[in-house]
Amino acid sequence: MSAVDFTSSKAPDSAPSNFIRQEIDADIAAGKLPQGAVITRFPPEPNGYLHIGHAKSICLNFGIARDYPNARCHLRFDDTNPSRERAHFMERIKEDVRWLGFDWGDRLRHASDYFDDLYGYAKRLIESGHAYVCSLSQEEIRSSRGTLTEAGRDSPWRDRPPEQSLDLFRRMCAGEFEEGAHVLRAKIDMASPNINLRDPVIYRIMHAPHPLTGRKWSVYPMYDFAQALSDAIERVTHSLCTLEFEDHRPLYDWFLRTLEIPSPPRQIEFSRLNLTHSVMSKRLLTHLVEQGHVSGWTDPRMPTIAGMRRRGFPPEALRDFCARIGMTKKDNIVELELLENCVREACEPIAPRAMAVLRPLRLVIENFPPDRREDLVAPNHPNDPSLGTRELPFTREVFIERDDFMEDPPAKFHRFAPGKEVRLRYAWLVTCTDVVRDPKTGEVVEIRGIHDPDSRGGNSPDGRKVRGTVHWVSARFGVPARVRLYDRLFHEAAPSPDPQALGGQINPASLEEIDDCILEPSLARVPPGALFQFERSGYFVADSEDHAPDSPVFNRTVSLRDTWGRKRGR
Repeated sequence: MSAVDFTSSKAPDSAPSNFIRQEIDADIAAGKLPQGAVITRFPPEPNGYLHIGHAKSICLNFGIARDYPNARCHLRFDDTNPSRERAHFMERIKEDVRWLGFDWGDRLRHASDYFDDLYGYAKRLIESGHAYVCSLSQEEIRSSRGTLTEAGRDSPWRDRPPEQSLDLFRRMCAGEFEEGAHVLRAKIDMASPNINLRDPVIYRIMHAPHPLTGRKWSVYPMYDFAQALSDAIERVTHSLCTLEFEDHRPLYDWFLRTLEIPSPPRQIEFSRLNLTHSVMSKRLLTHLVEQGHVSGWTDPRMPTIAGMRRRGFPPEALRDFCARIGMTKKDNIVELELLENCVREACEPIAPRAMAVLRPLRLVIENFPPDRREDLVAPNHPNDPSLGTRELPFTREVFIERDDFMEDPPAKFHRFAPGKEVRLRYAWLVTCTDVVRDPKTGEVVEIRGIHDPDSRGGNSPDGRKVRGTVHWVSARFGVPARVRLYDRLFHEAAPSPDPQALGGQINPASLEEIDDCILEPSLARVPPGALFQFERSGYFVADSEDHAPDSPVFNRTVSLRDTWGRKRGR
């Protein structure tokens, strides 16, 4: 699909209003944009795949750049921790942003692009007496920071002369010291009620190779320092981040103010996305992958953008979902059902229809000639003639869903049962006349019936009422396939954030694989990523990793209705 144009000079009438846009509008009216345009950025860490929470930030930042005159949004990788970052993650992040419908043009950036500048800013802080090299261990620093009710304690190195700190910092950069031997700390206020201002670490020694700069650097900036100064270098006007960074804003502003950055960026926080039956922590998602609780970052049960894409979620559904939940200053939890409804609404007009039998039961129509084949015609979409039609070969033996037959049905069961007449979709009316069992187990392995030859198309020739309609697939021409039925990864709406407890909270029904499904022949040789509505079953997509024309694998994207809510009696 083509990317959404975010360089238009006029905001569309449908642009959503929220408190962030109101703040931006006020800044524009007050003449606070030195470049005359709004500049935002999306700054992911390349230490894993993006998830649905990142989609909210992407739609916000790129959406603002789309809707304001001459605005732009940078994609900037926060690659300041080489021990966890990979070039592979960078490529997948770029793929996800594009798939969502956005493009950064020539505005791809990395925090590592500014390492020389950041190093220079750090030296300026040392020279002005606003930073010092501290030789306490990580644990000693942590224990001396104090608590919410107790002030921190000064480091014994806090008054180290600037010349000595500069010398040590240069030697840190040259790789003379082991990791943990020294850190560079900002000198702010160890008694501040905001713990983030208690002489935070702004540089640490790391000897891991960087995916872009190799081994050029032995010191790397911390997130708060790199983020504030990278925003300043790029002349970002509005730094939009989630609420956990609200307490970091005074530190963000302190860096910009102390270094006398002209026209400093403005940080505005919004609530992060919390989704039921999911976890949004990169740390927890990494744990799920590394411990083998899921098949990888693209597992369709994962809340990653790549997982949702593999599951068949259209990008329009994610953008619609992000627009519906809006922007607030208060954290809340959004029900997964809302996302699934957005997926259904996005799939309905674009997904061609097809028939697939997931749990086959053979039906033999005894008065239909054994060698006869009737090619029936069915629309690919009931509401969109432009999608054309398809042929459905009908033969003496077909497969129906096992659940569409009961020997002793309740009163309102309108499908196959002994003596009961049912409509085969697009085909004929068929009456069940006999049942064949496995002689050893007694299980029903086949049902038999007769069709009304005057009811082609499923129409009743004499006006008799036939209430049941079931789908089917020709036994001779059907395509064998594997189908994966996905559901919520976690059974509980709010899983425990304890990594060690995650495995025990996984919904045992989150994945069911069925190997003996039968698909109508029109689904033979469809490409990976092809989306369909399997009639009466749900929306399904050809798996992007395991599907092959001669070995089809389909994932259930979403059921046709909210079956989870119905199970809970909602």
